[in-house]
Amino acid sequence: MESVDRLSALLERFRVHAHLFHAGPLCGLTRFDARPGRGFLHVLRRGEMVVTHRGAGQTADRIVLEEPTLLFYPRAFEHAFENPPEDGSDFVCATLDFEGGAAHPLVRALPDVMVVPLSAVDGLAPTLDLLFAESERVRCGQRLLADRLFEVLLLQLLRWLLDHPQQYALPAGLLSGLAHPQLARVLTALHEQPGQPWSLASMAHTAGMSRSAFAACFKEHVGTSPADYLKHWRISIAQSLLVGGTSIKSVSHQLGYSSAAALSRAFAQSVGVAPRTWLQSIA
Repeated sequence: MESVDRLSALLERFRVHAHLFHAGPLCGLTRFDARPGRGFLHVLRRGEMVVTHRGAGQTADRIVLEEPTLLFYPRAFEHAFENPPEDGSDFVCATLDFEGGAAHPLVRALPDVMVVPLSAVDGLAPTLDLLFAESERVRCGQRLLADRLFEVLLLQLLRWLLDHPQQYALPAGLLSGLAHPQLARVLTALHEQPGQPWSLASMAHTAGMSRSAFAACFKEHVGTSPADYLKHWRISIAQSLLVGGTSIKSVSHQLGYSSAAALSRAFAQSVGVAPRTWLQSIA
């Protein structure tokens, strides 16, 4: 696969902010409530632990961790940690605030929880050494640096997922598409240039595929049609820009719509209400 930066444009548009909130032993029972727009990243460095989920659906109700492990909850999902007080675990935890909340592309693309042994992901050791060193004693800028290191850790995990899709069964969605060599070129181009006059033909050309083969492959890996993905991507950006105070007219120009009215129609079809009504509902 040719060199393509599959993550920068995505995470520059929709940022993720990490905040360290726990470092050290974890004993007894600890619960984490589900809050919309908030995820968690936990790193177990030593010890054993049981993770439980309430109303987990397709996710295991109980997971036993017996080796150093990274736990990633990309969306609001109630969970709890259980371990005997005499067997305290070395642990660091951060909340993850996703810009756009549940509409963040990564939140939509990932499973409720990912359980990844640290030994499986090459290159984590330097980041983890720094992270645990910063969490063990108070120094100037400690919390800020720890927060950034958690964000680096998340980026390294996502990069590993894209480079090793066979080691973790990704569901159909954005990451599955980005892990595909030809689709990655198209998705990255859409993320970087959402206002271009994209057509099925131009997207297929970017992928180096015929239109029919491209449409079928995109649907299989991403779970939606190319046109629907592009529309949803544009509307997600529009929501972010509107919340930031950009006018509807300016947003429509940036995203390739012929007019503010055309954007408003597409927005209402996707979100269910007009842009101004939507803004008032979240104010």
